[in-house]
Amino acid sequence: MISVEPGIVDANVLVCAMDADAPQHAASRALLDVARGSSTTLYVTSQILCEFYSIVTNARRVPKPRSPEDALRAISGLLAFLHVLPTPASIVEGWLDLLRRHPVTGADVFDLQLVATMQSNGIQQIYTFNTDDFEVFAELAVLTP
Repeated sequence: MISVEPGIVDANVLVCAMDADAPQHAASRALLDVARGSSTTLYVTSQILCEFYSIVTNARRVPKPRSPEDALRAISGLLAFLHVLPTPASIVEGWLDLLRRHPVTGADVFDLQLVATMQSNGIQQIYTFNTDDFEVFAELAVLTP
């Protein structure tokens, strides 16, 4: 069994875990299997679950899109062992501070919101295949499953 530290699981890891044809499928499944079968706590946010749903139901994003019902079943299964981090209103100030320090544009703003949520909840590790999106944050440990 692989060693896993508590942290947040990015949407791309969840998508790869659901796609048996993805090159990262085995690594994604192994990470989730550890969380499912141990006391290691892995987290998601409502934003991550929205991103997951958006991706797996979109034919432009995945070769075999899922039906809305199938995507909902997958989310319910994930919520059986992944913990959802709260998103308190105070996150807005942390997000604005991150925007001041890292003035991004476009969709990159969602990564900053995720980092603000992590910081607000004391989470310092993220499991992702998009490591470049998060390596600018020295306070985070960016891990690939």
